[in-house]
Amino acid sequence: MKKIILTAALLHTVMGLYAQDRKGVADKKYVTEIKSLAEKPAVKKAFQAIVEMEPQTEANHILLTEIPAPPYKEEVRARQYATMLKAAGADSVWTDNIGNVIALRKGKDGKKTVVLEGHMDTVFPEGTDTKVQHRGDTLAAPGIADDTRALSVVLTVLTAMEKTGIETNANVLFIGTVGEEGQGDLRGVKNLFSDKGPGRIDSYIAIDGWNSETITHRGLGSHRYRITFKGPGGHSSGSFGLGNPHNALGRAIAYWCVAADSLTQAPGLRLTYNVGVIGGGTSVNSIPFESWMEVDMRSESPERVDNCDKLLHAAVARALAEENKMKKSGADLTVDMKLIGDRPSGVGDTTQLLIQHMMAVVTYMEGTPSLRVGSTNSNIPISKGVPAITIGSGGVGGNAHALPEWWVNDKGYKGIQQALLILLAEAGIAK
Repeated sequence: MKKIILTAALLHTVMGLYAQDRKGVADKKYVTEIKSLAEKPAVKKAFQAIVEMEPQTEANHILLTEIPAPPYKEEVRARQYATMLKAAGADSVWTDNIGNVIALRKGKDGKKTVVLEGHMDTVFPEGTDTKVQHRGDTLAAPGIADDTRALSVVLTVLTAMEKTGIETNANVLFIGTVGEEGQGDLRGVKNLFSDKGPGRIDSYIAIDGWNSETITHRGLGSHRYRITFKGPGGHSSGSFGLGNPHNALGRAIAYWCVAADSLTQAPGLRLTYNVGVIGGGTSVNSIPFESWMEVDMRSESPERVDNCDKLLHAAVARALAEENKMKKSGADLTVDMKLIGDRPSGVGDTTQLLIQHMMAVVTYMEGTPSLRVGSTNSNIPISKGVPAITIGSGGVGGNAHALPEWWVNDKGYKGIQQALLILLAEAGIAK
């Protein structure tokens, strides 16, 4: 069945308040705390170890990139990653019921549990060539920046702590998750916070993307649906008068887009809606037996997502009723609305210690903190009130989610050092 990708004309944004990236300013006392932490002899040794491990970090990065991890098929990469985490010195490593790879490094008192995580899945389908191409100082391959670089960062942080003997007060979980991308719908991290997870998690640090100055502390929530109108189908002339699923789908798109556009123009947090993929039909002279589309709507405000969702349901119901009323023969059309994505919204208070510490880390590393909204694994803990952020892995990348994706190791070690610093700030160094 052919798919038709619609243009951006159906993607609309709000005319009211839109909270974009914001410059963050760390409290001086937290910058002082981070400076003191970074100047501890053990941390200095770990920083140096990270620099010395650059060749191994790159080798790990390439190895993992070249193991395909298509949506819902992360198993081969997961097995390799589990082997690497165990070799790095974790106290125990296991794969949970949904496929997440979890490595535990026990803390001295274990009263708190901190997560450092990257996601194993990529957006690319099975059969995609993931062989890494070396073009001067550029590494190019699908998934090399999003998010395989993060997996190598997590691994290097663990290895550096083992090499330098840094012990933490808190337990630390080093995790490679499944299902962050697309219709994976954050299934890996959702499982971590379910009754099948590893237990209580007190703070969550996800690594995704490469910009080491950005701090995602606001979760962009979304609902995604696959909507299918169905009918008997038939010859375009001989069966004329049957209900036509394409007619119903077209009405539903028009009704929803008009109503949703009015909603986006009301004052409030940014809301977007999109019809991304449509399909159905067999030939130009056939009444289709089905017509389907996949849509999404996004906002930091769960109320605005819910309201847009209600408009979608109303539009679909109206379109179905009108097409069934108009048909001249045959069975009524039916419609199936399947929720294929549900990412919760949430906002981490910028006075939260984790966020303040991360702004201080970026400042200490001579960067400018940028607070932002995003749809990442940290959506789940943020929505549950657990301190959580998503940070960049360092270096420079581009063409994420595209076949010519690339990454350059432009002082990439600094991103790893930042990850270590924020982890230690959260987990505490044992005395």
